[in-house]
This record gives sequence, structure tokens and C-alpha cells, in this order.
Amino acid sequence: MPLDSTQALVFLVPLLPVCLFVIWSDLATMKIPNKVVLATLVLYAITGPFVLPIEDYAWRFSHAAVMLVAGMLMNAGGVMGAGDAKFLAAAAPFIPVGDAILLGAIMAPMIIATFVLHRIARATPLRTATAGWESWERPREFPMGVPLGLTLLTYLGLRALGIA
Repeated sequence: MPLDSTQALVFLVPLLPVCLFVIWSDLATMKIPNKVVLATLVLYAITGPFVLPIEDYAWRFSHAAVMLVAGMLMNAGGVMGAGDAKFLAAAAPFIPVGDAILLGAIMAPMIIATFVLHRIARATPLRTATAGWESWERPREFPMGVPLGLTLLTYLGLRALGIA
């Protein structure tokens, strides 16, 4: 069952600063701290019972386990870092299984757009203004926390607005 606008808003409000920190941290250090990953999961644990039926709430913790395994496999394949994989798992309970296609439709262009924008920004004066950011110095790597965080915020925002 998809999230209604109230459920999405209850999730979106506390996740906004967390996702913005994930984005900043991954750009600046190419790391997503474990405490932020844990905070994401704790936010679900705290907010979920207020907006979801208890069966749905409990069942969605399995989403985290499934996505942790998928993320570890992607990490082993060099697709994403370990922090990205852990954040993906911690964010998974916020998404109902029935919205997986919608989430993919948001995530795929988000990955492409953020990758292109990151590469363009690296060649502009923004790089000077953010000197020392690790993501500028690793030409073969990309901070996947950026599209992951933006995808989660976009999904919840669209659901909160009743658009998707």
C-alpha cells in the first residue's frame, strides 16, 4: 500500500536534515558516518508506529535486511561504498514494496543527473569554494549518498504533495 500524504510528511520532516547531512558528508568526505545511518533507522523506528499499521511497520524492517544484503553485494562489485550500502538499507523501511518501481523511476535519472552535475561542478569555481572536498579529488569515484539522499527526499516529497 503506498504512503499517503500524511505518512510521507511525517517521514519527510525528520529525514530532511539527515539526508542533507548524508549528501554533504559524502561530497566532503566520501563517507556516510555510521551514526547517521543509525539515526535514519531510529527515525523510522520512532515515527513508523504513529503513521503505519503495526503489521506494515514491523514487516518493513525486513526491507532493511534485504537492502543491506543487496548493498553489500553492490559494494563488493564496486558499485557503491559501504556507507552508501548501509544508508540504502536504513532508508528502505520508509518505502513500501509496492513503490519500488516508482522509486526506481526517481532514482535512475537522479543518479545520472547528480553524476553529470557533480562532474560539471568539479570543473567550475564551485570546486574552489569547496576546496578540500574529497569527492573532487577522486576522479574514478562518485558520492552515491547524493542521489540516494535526494531520491529518498524526492520520493517522500512527491508522496507528501500527493503528486505520485
